[in-house]
Amino acid sequence: MPPERPPSDSLFRIVLLATGGTIEKSYDAHAGHLTLDRPVIDTLVGRLVQPDINLRVERVMAIDSLEMGAAERQRLGDALDDALAADASHAVLITHGTDTLAETARALAERFPSLDRPVVLTGAMVPFRAADSDALQNVAQAIMACRLLLPGVYAVFHGRVIEAAKIAKDYQRLTLVERAD
Repeated sequence: MPPERPPSDSLFRIVLLATGGTIEKSYDAHAGHLTLDRPVIDTLVGRLVQPDINLRVERVMAIDSLEMGAAERQRLGDALDDALAADASHAVLITHGTDTLAETARALAERFPSLDRPVVLTGAMVPFRAADSDALQNVAQAIMACRLLLPGVYAVFHGRVIEAAKIAKDYQRLTLVERAD
């Protein structure tokens, strides 16, 4: 049985499964490159004003999405399975790198064909800690989408909601788009 939507005066519960990706990268001045050594999701979420949302962050992994293979998708799927079984949320939000987000979304949709709540993936083209980052925008929009979408697997990115089967990365425009079949 799906969790009931809360009355307007109670908290909407979201579990956020963090996997790494550009959204969490920070510049390491000593090494001279971006790293995933310092988690930023809690800081990012802390910058949002969400008075009627209880958002719990669970770190699943901290990898670049180019490293996201079958074993990592299995691990993420298991974490999603645990989050769904706990029945403590109205939606699940997953932060993920954009290079393989579409493949992960399709794998999750295939593994979980009969969801009872929305599962929303998002990420960023520019790290949260960098100037002109799109991370805060995408996470805020994904949280809003968690409240509005029907059960299923989606990506929310740059003001778009895209069903799992239709997600594609547009490398020219640096965004996620709906794939034209």
